[in-house]
Amino acid sequence: MIPIERHEAILSVVAEKGIATINELIELLDVSHMTIRRDLQKLEKQGKVVTVSGGVKAAERLSSELSHKVRDTTNEEGKRMIALLAANEIPKNSCIFLDSGTTTLAIARQIKDREDLTIITNDFIIMFFLIEHGRGKLIHTGGTVCPYTNCSVGESAARGVENYLIDIAFISTPSWGVKGISLPTEERVPIKKMLPNVSKRIILVADHSKYGAVATYLALPLSSFDTIITDVPLPADINTTLYNRDITLITPEVIQA
Repeated sequence: MIPIERHEAILSVVAEKGIATINELIELLDVSHMTIRRDLQKLEKQGKVVTVSGGVKAAERLSSELSHKVRDTTNEEGKRMIALLAANEIPKNSCIFLDSGTTTLAIARQIKDREDLTIITNDFIIMFFLIEHGRGKLIHTGGTVCPYTNCSVGESAARGVENYLIDIAFISTPSWGVKGISLPTEERVPIKKMLPNVSKRIILVADHSKYGAVATYLALPLSSFDTIITDVPLPADINTTLYNRDITLITPEVIQA
């Protein structure tokens, strides 16, 4: 069986069962463990499957984002843990960027008492929270307003950060995988693309539910990030990918170890 036939067979099994284990694919296709691994890596790079513990599942495609209100009440404990880990990465007297999102809002809640920080954001919820509760210096990017996500978007928002020298940019996303982070709408892409040009460090903050989802617009390739912070361990294959690309993965278990 040639590779394209194996790939079609793998996708057929995944579509039918939801999740396919490595062992059942080996038995079904009568090939070696290494052959299956290579096939799955190719399919994952194409955004068709995502690695899970012991196997693969179909990549979930996002057509839209949930509202801020819904996202803020989803996996609150996971976001709180990510925020604690993220706060530990911020040196004294830093200038940081907090991307729009509820995970970055959780970071804002953790660092609100730090007087030494300059915080730049395109998120109005984060800005209003820090105006009321924060003690650091605040800067908003300005730009076209997106009421649904409560943030500034588009090229005007991207231009709002191009004249700053940022120590750490904390970037959020509704979906990411081996190719990078992706978005279901184009308007939030420009500011994410600008941040690597003006930031010393780029850190992805995303809970486990975001890994393996796929959206239409590739905002940043995985190589843009030097660190990823999430709330639970990731599958072994993606850990290997991150290691090979010199990307640090931080989870609660890593810190405790």
